[in-house]
Amino acid sequence: MTGTVSQNEEEYRAAQNVLEKYGPEHVILMTYPDKFTEEQETTISNIVSLAQTPGIKAMVIVQAVPGVSAGIAQAREVNPDLLVIAGTPGEDPPEIASQADIVLAADELAMGTTVMEQAVAMGAKTFIHYSFPRHMSYALLAARRDLLKENAEKAGVTFLEVDAPDPTGDAGLPGAQQFIMEDVPKQVQEHGKDTAFFSTNCGMQIPLIKQVVETGALYPQPCCPSPFHGFPAALDIEVPDDKKGDIPYMIETVRGIMAERNMTGRTSTWPVPVAMMFVEAGAEYAKEFTQGKITTKDDYDHLKTLMEAYIADVYPEGADVTITPLEESGNSYPNFLMVLVGFLNL
Repeated sequence: MTGTVSQNEEEYRAAQNVLEKYGPEHVILMTYPDKFTEEQETTISNIVSLAQTPGIKAMVIVQAVPGVSAGIAQAREVNPDLLVIAGTPGEDPPEIASQADIVLAADELAMGTTVMEQAVAMGAKTFIHYSFPRHMSYALLAARRDLLKENAEKAGVTFLEVDAPDPTGDAGLPGAQQFIMEDVPKQVQEHGKDTAFFSTNCGMQIPLIKQVVETGALYPQPCCPSPFHGFPAALDIEVPDDKKGDIPYMIETVRGIMAERNMTGRTSTWPVPVAMMFVEAGAEYAKEFTQGKITTKDDYDHLKTLMEAYIADVYPEGADVTITPLEESGNSYPNFLMVLVGFLNL
């Protein structure tokens, strides 16, 4: 179960890949509503209907939007042995971790270390952190900002917080994007090209990448690391229909443009969208579980191996995957796995 093409195209296309690989006799693809927050009952009923399908032994749900926990609870009433993998959760850890067998999420907090390490490896002397008060009121984003700042100080990098307009404010997303378009050149003029830029907001990534490439600055990672996040629009890449969701095509295309603009090695991201990996590696894990090749629901080492195999399949250079069980507010969630992927230099 994924979002629709209009809501979460990457996840839906990853699920389509699984369906094409194994066929409709083994795989069912269902979506949750675009307005999933208001239509939780539909999400719940869809999950239950899947669980009631004869022969269903495992379910992979990405994203695990609000309503998924209740859906899993009801599904287990009709199919108690079901393996459930929930990716990119939109519900609190105690809620989703108590229902799904495995929960998968990008390790946002650890990015406070990895993003700064990547910036330093690229030669950053200054690090600009664009955000706004609404985002900084989120505990996780504020904690990551603090970690970025701490790691910058340790590495001798100048850390600067810059308030950008909130895209939900009066000027809207166009105002926020215009601010980025105007501010990046000013920052590069003042601090030099070895300035790394990071923004907490998805809508700001396109102007940010565009201006980083224009000014020759540094861009260690989008807020949501993926070759598809911001890069195609920022670099004016027209993606043919037969290449939508094609990771190797996007990596090759972006690298070609970066080389043309003398930007090789000055921008980076993760080699795969983490949600696509959750879908496809999760499906492989589910298949092996239903076949009896995996005998327990919590073989996390094998899941890590399947994730790395998925990355190597679409990006032959490969990248390491790090999995860390969540610990939050003094509570441990051994089945809530925080995932990091090594960097792809563009």
